[in-house]
Amino acid sequence: MPQLILTADPDFLDVALAEAQRAATEVTQVAQLAPGIVLLDCVEGFWGMAESWRQEPPIFVRHIHPVDVTASLRGAADDVFAIVDAAEAELASLMDPDMPFSVQTRILADLPYKPFDVNRAVSQRLQELSGAPLDVRKPVQIVSIVCGQTDGDSADDTQSAIRNSQLAFLGLSLADYNLSDWAGGERRFAREKDQVSRAEFKLLEALEVFHIELPPRGIALDLGAAPGGWTRVLRQREQYVTAVDPAALDPRLDKDKGVRHKRVTAEAYLADEPDEFDLIVNDMRMDARDSARLMADYARQLYPHGIAIMTFKLPERGRRQILDHAFNILRRAYVLVGARQLFHNRSEITVYLKKK
Repeated sequence: MPQLILTADPDFLDVALAEAQRAATEVTQVAQLAPGIVLLDCVEGFWGMAESWRQEPPIFVRHIHPVDVTASLRGAADDVFAIVDAAEAELASLMDPDMPFSVQTRILADLPYKPFDVNRAVSQRLQELSGAPLDVRKPVQIVSIVCGQTDGDSADDTQSAIRNSQLAFLGLSLADYNLSDWAGGERRFAREKDQVSRAEFKLLEALEVFHIELPPRGIALDLGAAPGGWTRVLRQREQYVTAVDPAALDPRLDKDKGVRHKRVTAEAYLADEPDEFDLIVNDMRMDARDSARLMADYARQLYPHGIAIMTFKLPERGRRQILDHAFNILRRAYVLVGARQLFHNRSEITVYLKKK
């Protein structure tokens, strides 16, 4: 049966697997390669599942890639040659010579080589054989490689050859079908000298994943802004920001003339008949349904072309039901453009909205 590797946040793997089950007629977990990373059998295969998600991506599945070939590993440095040979035998002839490619390797076991070692060796060989240009920043086709010790959960004895083995799983796919063009969906950003908080990474990733272009010199509202991470990101993109939070902002933002700090709650600010905005962002820690009600009330403060970006904090239990309830509240005032559990999200998801 065709196989693929699915990656999700370990705390959300159950709902991610439920999404996979809804996208295909039959999905079976063969092995767990690491927390949140599982090998699946799928009747429709990678391409069938990926195609079903082209128009409406899943929320909790972060990354998928096909398994076209496996290579046995001995836990020695010469494993790299076995991986290269497998890629040459099964993948080189499938590559489009006109499409830039990259090799993305994840090492999930204690092995005497690094992802860079595998990436370099495999990419050199495939470039020689296929003629495809190497472009690690903007690949169109991706060779995904996962090396690890399998830990099987399936009761199917026919999978005994896979369970409890050291293997490399290789697959070739289009970047657009993987749900993320980063290995395992792990989008990392460099920490900047003036960074206010790690929460900035959430907004940076959301802008990228949802392909959001902010209006030139737009007017933005940041609800629950303190200490000001999202406000700083918006200012970097030349947005004029009203930051609403009773708590203090980072002192560097207090000196920014493009930031107006309202030291009140979001509810109190709304009652004061505030201005209209091009963009509203909300990363407040509150029940998802309450946050949705607040954002629905704030929709009237958006210009007709306005958009909103928010996070929903989710509990350990009843997450899907709470999320569906929150979405229904938002739909009264917004079009839900996208919702994803991003790499920089923790017990939350990020939602992208447009005013109705």
